[in-house]
Amino acid sequence: MELNLQPLGEVCAVSGRSFVAGERVVSYLVRTPANVEVQRFDVAAADHERFDPSGSVVCRWAHAYKPRRPGENPDRALKLTAETLFLTLADPANELTPENTRLLLFLALMLERKRVVRPRGRTADGLRNIVEHVRSKQLFEIPAAELTPEFFTQVQAQLSVLVGAKPDDASPAGEGAVEKTEVTKSST
Repeated sequence: MELNLQPLGEVCAVSGRSFVAGERVVSYLVRTPANVEVQRFDVAAADHERFDPSGSVVCRWAHAYKPRRPGENPDRALKLTAETLFLTLADPANELTPENTRLLLFLALMLERKRVVRPRGRTADGLRNIVEHVRSKQLFEIPAAELTPEFFTQVQAQLSVLVGAKPDDASPAGEGAVEKTEVTKSST
């Protein structure tokens, strides 16, 4: 999964004020009805309550603003892959919302299958899974959750907004669709 997005903005999408180094910024990924692409909006944490997107918020995360270094290639930051989205959402400095937690769990599962992250057990209290990012050897603690059919239905709806599926495609499959799948599998 790859998305082409804008790099971190230098000004607040709400107030138009320039960010200063170390300032808390909330970044949003939004799919607007008028635009096929997912757009990134960066908002000062003090102004994020006033942010009113004209589309569906796919996810959001908060982080400290780091201005670009002179000579840094902004095109490098334009490509958001499943791996970089996972690393962004799993960063301990970011606050996890229920939507982000769902997406983070799904990305961890997907990246484990691609051998980008490895499971390393659970925390002592059993509430968080520990995963290792293979390339950086960095350990991340992510919430442990039961992966139920409802979980995957919610992730499907969230991902369909992210990748631009039609609203009909995002709706959960009904009982008839499940039965049809089972019949198809048993008839082969």
